[in-house]
Amino acid sequence: MRTRRKFITLLGGAAAAWPVVARAQQGEIARRIGIILPAASDNAEFQTRLAAFHQALEQLGWIIGRNVQIDTRWATANAADIRRHVAELVALTPDVILAHASTTVGPLLQATRTVPIVFPVAADPVAAGFVDSLARPGGNATGFMDFEYGMAAKWLELLKQIAPNATRVAVLRDPGIPTGPAQFGVIQAMAPSLRVEAIAVNVRDAPEIERDVATFARSSNGGLLVTSSSLSRLHRDLIVTLAARHKLPAVYWDRFFVAAGGLISYGSDTIDMYRRAAGYVGRILKGEKPADLPVQAPTKYELVINLKTAKALGLTVPPSVLARADEVIE
Repeated sequence: MRTRRKFITLLGGAAAAWPVVARAQQGEIARRIGIILPAASDNAEFQTRLAAFHQALEQLGWIIGRNVQIDTRWATANAADIRRHVAELVALTPDVILAHASTTVGPLLQATRTVPIVFPVAADPVAAGFVDSLARPGGNATGFMDFEYGMAAKWLELLKQIAPNATRVAVLRDPGIPTGPAQFGVIQAMAPSLRVEAIAVNVRDAPEIERDVATFARSSNGGLLVTSSSLSRLHRDLIVTLAARHKLPAVYWDRFFVAAGGLISYGSDTIDMYRRAAGYVGRILKGEKPADLPVQAPTKYELVINLKTAKALGLTVPPSVLARADEVIE
């Protein structure tokens, strides 16, 4: 595997070394940061992101055990577990909480409108009701968007570059969140110019996904686009398995899928977003308000390709696409 960033390996190893909760040294008052993540504690992707956050905090002068302590909750993707961990964190009255995406930010905002919240990743915080506007969030939450809607068109362009014979595309989306129909709308608008028919497939539960993808795959020249949602993340292994079973080239929104055997992903660099989120946490600890810190868009994106999967599908990745890749899994 050719890694996208040399420091990721170092960060991943460092994650286990940093204590989650530490006591301030005598004579100093430690500020308290809460962290809630919708993953298990052995999740490698989130361990690496968390390590990047810790490193960035330390570079800003926030040293665990000296002037800051951190309470981390690995809440998994279960809604009941998330609500329980949210209640525990809020009861600790931290100075700020770092929360990943809508699955944790939503329950947090139901539990507190006073504790500052920073999200390193959120799809559309305005549509979700997390903030009043991107420029002036207005409440107790702010952070970073993980994509702009125009990215959905790039997914379709990538699919056509890597599978030029594709004339039909199943767009896996969550119809229950604002970003699901919105991302599909962008793809649908782009599809005629690329001579592709876009077909919506919902990801509400595993049987529906398996049934609808199997039905779609009965016709030839098909491909998959997997749009951003917590449900698509939850059903990652099933979706990747179905793409392989039905020989469907697929483009995903996060490298999380490609690491599990998916073909190709294009999305924001979440490591960079966690580092930037540390900056917002530091500013809040120094007295700034989330209401006054604008929600920011991604500044770095990453293209990840799994050549082993491409070979299994009988696809040759164009040199122009391969040259742009930040990471290649061989």
